[in-house]
Amino acid sequence: MIPTILFYAFAAILLVAALGVITSRNPVHAALFLVLAFVQSAALWLLMEAEFLAIVLVLVYVGAVMVLLLFVVMMLDINVESMREGFTRYVWIGAAVALLVAVEIGHVVWFRSEGMQFLSTPAPFPADYSNTRELGSVLYTEHVYAFEIAAIILLLAIVAAITLTMRRRPGLKAQNVAKQVAVRREDRVRLVRMDPSKD
Repeated sequence: MIPTILFYAFAAILLVAALGVITSRNPVHAALFLVLAFVQSAALWLLMEAEFLAIVLVLVYVGAVMVLLLFVVMMLDINVESMREGFTRYVWIGAAVALLVAVEIGHVVWFRSEGMQFLSTPAPFPADYSNTRELGSVLYTEHVYAFEIAAIILLLAIVAAITLTMRRRPGLKAQNVAKQVAVRREDRVRLVRMDPSKD
């Protein structure tokens, strides 16, 4: 009874946080709503006895990725008002994509889950069961290529974020490294010989 109540409570907060991510006008507020969504997802993982996934979700996504996202949002200095211009022209595309996603979710829930017991409580794992070992044995054998590709995509995303922050803006003083390296002593220092003063 208590796990069911906790599940519905965490799921309700997760839905509210997800709606806050897509409806928030401030990018920083949207990122904070996303942090709340990640924390609630981790709580749901804990209810399913997947402790390793819950800890990784909090440490990696909340602790690292979201901090990186906030830094990127701050450094890019996005003009939100200019981005919203002409937004209504693409509303029908967004509505079509949302409808397609809803149809796919309905297909998975109603057609592919026939015969599955959703309301029954699964049997608890034995005390010596380690979901970390089971997850590692699957991740690094059957899905190792997908794991490596995801790591490469994340690395490219970090490089792209750094590149976007280094874009040229009016009034930005950028260094010319080639010009600094090519400087000579004669161009910077001028020796002047003066007669000694008799005073």
